[in-house]
Amino acid sequence: MNDILIKKQEIRERIWLEMERKGIATFPLPCFGRIPNFKGAELAALKLRSINEYKDAFSIMVSPDSPQTPVRQFSLLDGKILVVPTPGLRSGYLMIRPDKVKGKEKEASTIKGAFKYGELIDAPPILDLIVEGSVAVDLEGYRLGKGKGFGDREISLAESIAKRKITVATTVHDMQIVDFVPREEYDRRVDIIITPTRIIRTHQKINMPFY
Repeated sequence: MNDILIKKQEIRERIWLEMERKGIATFPLPCFGRIPNFKGAELAALKLRSINEYKDAFSIMVSPDSPQTPVRQFSLLDGKILVVPTPGLRSGYLMIRPDKVKGKEKEASTIKGAFKYGELIDAPPILDLIVEGSVAVDLEGYRLGKGKGFGDREISLAESIAKRKITVATTVHDMQIVDFVPREEYDRRVDIIITPTRIIRTHQKINMPFY
């Protein structure tokens, strides 16, 4: 394991430990090895719901992680096509159409419900917004997931299909924002960090062709 990977894992371990020690992490526990669920996840989802990038989105891809459950539910309630990567991308992606789950949005926002109501597809359709889970993120938008690289793969594939840059957001607890995340060449940045108390735009987005 190279030095950057070691430093990344050290940050993950520190965040997991602190979130449990301070009682910020919520079910499922322990949060070690996961995108940690946190107190205030619904508040962060509500803040996401307030921004124009979300309001204007027709189709949204949201990670299957526990803290993004309210984001998935709001997406369906707000009439958006929801795309959910299956855990580990083992079965591709699930596409859930809001008109198919009226009155069942809460159930459909769970992973079990997504498999029940969603359509399995090999690749996402053209997306307007991506919402990823994170273990940690810095103010430049570099994030840490669980360390498997699925988030970066999901973003790269979606942008190659859309042939353009797609806005990427992450919802996290304030304490998951760190001073610096070590980065490698293939690491993707998020454009917007949303916590229960803040909306942070990490850099000026430039609408330009994707090559």
